[in-house]
Amino acid sequence: MELGFALMEPRPRKLLEQVSDLLRVKHYSYRTEQTYIQWIRRCILFHNKTHPKDMGSPNFVGFLYVV
Repeated sequence: MELGFALMEPRPRKLLEQVSDLLRVKHYSYRTEQTYIQWIRRCILFHNKTHPKDMGSPNFVGFLYVV
C-alpha cells in the first residue's frame, strides 16, 4: 500500500517566508525582519493584494509617496 503523502512535492516558499529566510541568513535582527515584513505587507495591501512581482517601480514609489 502506497502512502499518498510520500509522493507530494514540497510547496513553494511564500514571498514573506523567502524574505524572512534571506534576512536571517544575513543575520539581521529579529525586530528588523519583522519591520521589513510589515512594510512589504502594507505595500501589498495598499495595492489591493497585488503580488509584488506584478508591480513595477511606479507602484512602490506611489506607496512610499502616500506614507
